[in-house]
Amino acid sequence: MPLIGGAAVTFAAPALTLRRCRPIRCTVTNAATSKEAALLRRAAEVADLSAGNSSPHPNFGCVIARAGDVIGEGFLYAQGTKCAELQAVEKAGGLARGATAYLNMEPGDCYSDRTAVSSLVQAGISRVVIGLRHPLQHLRGKAIQSLRSESVQVDVLGEDLQSKEFEDALKSCLMVNAPLLYRAAFHVPFSILKYAMTLDGKIATMSGHASWISSKVSRGRVFELRGRSDAIIVGGNTVRRDDPQLTARHGGGHVPVRIVMSQTLNLPDEAKLWNVTEAYTIVVTQRGACRDLQKKLAKKGVEVVEFDILNPRDVMEYCYDRGYLSVLWECGGILSAPAISSGVIHKVYAFVAPKIIGGVNAPSPVGDLGMVQMSQALNLTDVSYEQVGPDMLISGFLQPIPDLSPVIPSSDEISALDPTVSPFDTKIISFYKTWDPYGAFSNYSPHPIQMADENGNYLTWSTMEHYYQAHKFVGVDNPLAKDAFEQTKMAKSPEEASRLGRKLQRQHPEVVRADWDSAKIDIMYRALKCKFSTYPHLKAMLCSTAGSVLVEASPHDLFWGGGREGEGLNYLGMLLMQLRTEFLEESSKTSVVS
Repeated sequence: MPLIGGAAVTFAAPALTLRRCRPIRCTVTNAATSKEAALLRRAAEVADLSAGNSSPHPNFGCVIARAGDVIGEGFLYAQGTKCAELQAVEKAGGLARGATAYLNMEPGDCYSDRTAVSSLVQAGISRVVIGLRHPLQHLRGKAIQSLRSESVQVDVLGEDLQSKEFEDALKSCLMVNAPLLYRAAFHVPFSILKYAMTLDGKIATMSGHASWISSKVSRGRVFELRGRSDAIIVGGNTVRRDDPQLTARHGGGHVPVRIVMSQTLNLPDEAKLWNVTEAYTIVVTQRGACRDLQKKLAKKGVEVVEFDILNPRDVMEYCYDRGYLSVLWECGGILSAPAISSGVIHKVYAFVAPKIIGGVNAPSPVGDLGMVQMSQALNLTDVSYEQVGPDMLISGFLQPIPDLSPVIPSSDEISALDPTVSPFDTKIISFYKTWDPYGAFSNYSPHPIQMADENGNYLTWSTMEHYYQAHKFVGVDNPLAKDAFEQTKMAKSPEEASRLGRKLQRQHPEVVRADWDSAKIDIMYRALKCKFSTYPHLKAMLCSTAGSVLVEASPHDLFWGGGREGEGLNYLGMLLMQLRTEFLEESSKTSVVS
């Protein structure tokens, strides 16, 4: 399919079958409706509090109220941290019994331990109001069913509750998890095109000079957008002309990956993006392009990924495979046009500055889309206008937020409809993100472990990733190593522990234990064995995969993961299979003895 053509641009919508599984009912008065809608909107606001502090993840917020008064709130800070529901009931304490919990989205039972559901049930919550069902098929409806099986009343917007006020609340719930919804529906990350232009539609002068079109206040908003993104994409022209750094510049928290798209790899040998000390950089290019520069970039720590034919759609599918939820495009018109044409841009943020620079050949934010009539123009929906300093921010959706309210059939339903279709044919089980079906196998899963230190004293670690990263610095007689150990151990999330451990390893290799390369496999295995021995349900899950190959599906960690095309060593998957064999042999011996 050509990236830019003469025909009007069209977008493929996800194929969904509309059906409802429960009758509509509304059990609240008009006054109560407004209050409950406000509490649901508050749950969506709370869910968004982690933005910029951790990498994009499904946003969960929980608000517990009695007679309309909030008594407890919580939100998921990062994957692998305490769930929103548990935080809220802990804050509510004894007042939670008989209260109502408001959730922007159905909880995800990612770890096979039902923490979100059990915390609400054990606290005595009598009713749960949910904004939307979980969009991922393997999690959809499970928490709702579990709560109802515990005699908890569950009301879902659009199914059990309907009114104008609830429609507005539902919109808030959809917006806060728009990246997850787009990813689930289209199998690409949620993509935002951002640009700043003058009042006459120019993004630079005829000479290419563009610093600065927008105000400092607007540029601050751009840093916020970056902090909400897994990756930032620019083209080769942007690197050559502007030499950007593309950091979030918020003094900590999540740092997105920088991605440069260049077909010919006609890029400078030196650029700010080639410094990967603070942020990772990926260059995507056409297969075989400029091998000399590829080697130079690899030596600097820049990852180069080749495509047979470089185009935005394939790059976004690659980002999807890497687990990205949200991508920010900060490119010029030459790249933004094919990105729009290929249907991977979902939302636009346009900062319009009250300036005029003119110039027939001055670049505009979007190149040729092949349109010859105004009837072919792409109309934005849900358009917003906001004054940002002296500038005007206009934002809207090129593709509306996917409506995933229809029930997606479960594996059991599929088998009932067509007995010849089996979802269990495959012998390969992949895991990567904690919200995957086997997310409990991830180092990031929130299962604390207790491990003995070199003196025989037992320490509690929030996750396996905390333990693994901190042990890079054990036994090194250096104050910086001891400080690195403590910083990593006390990190707020496994994501932050990983980021700290890797950063300190790069910046201060002298504080990393000399035997790390030979010791890290044993350290990982000890942590795995402790985790799966401590939690019986995890051990049972692991043993249930007997006969299947386990693959850690990280596309970029070629040691612990399987890589993008199976080129990785998959050591984590192999260690899990080794541990599974041990457990099964122990079980077999026990059965023989008994």
